[in-house]
Amino acid sequence: MTNDKNIRSYTISVLVNDQPGVLQRVCGLFGRRGFNIESITVGGSEQAGLSRMTIVTTGNETTLEQVRKQLGKLIDVIAITNLSSAPGVSREIALIKVKAEPALRPEIFGVVETFRASVVDVGPNSIIAQAVGESDKIEAFVELLQPYGVLEVARTGLTAMVRGDQPEACDVLLA
Repeated sequence: MTNDKNIRSYTISVLVNDQPGVLQRVCGLFGRRGFNIESITVGGSEQAGLSRMTIVTTGNETTLEQVRKQLGKLIDVIAITNLSSAPGVSREIALIKVKAEPALRPEIFGVVETFRASVVDVGPNSIIAQAVGESDKIEAFVELLQPYGVLEVARTGLTAMVRGDQPEACDVLLA
């Protein structure tokens, strides 16, 4: 990757055949080409037999074009869409385990409530909070919980969609 000033984060949606080995081939392609995957989520799609990958990567327009060309060569790739090119909705889920002595729980619950998160488990000396939102919100939430003692964090990675019902609102890189 070049030291181009236009380096930014791109979110792409890749519709693929739901077959064993597809995730490995996509990730291997990124690794062989030196493209970093910041986050990847995979799950079923609205079409039976197809899965949707949401991949966040960084680079410039040239990087994005190379990613598109390389993904387009994979036989199991059906469609590639640049979700970064149109207004959309993106979310991530995080589970955060925090030290929580009984005396500090009301204070921690206040932080959880402020972020519209929820407590999903309470143990003798810890709690697990669940937060749903944009990545920046998740990072801010974890940061505010740090003084209490964050024991563990598990994040799903970003999943995203373009707003509205017009697929033409975004760059369809391969269809």
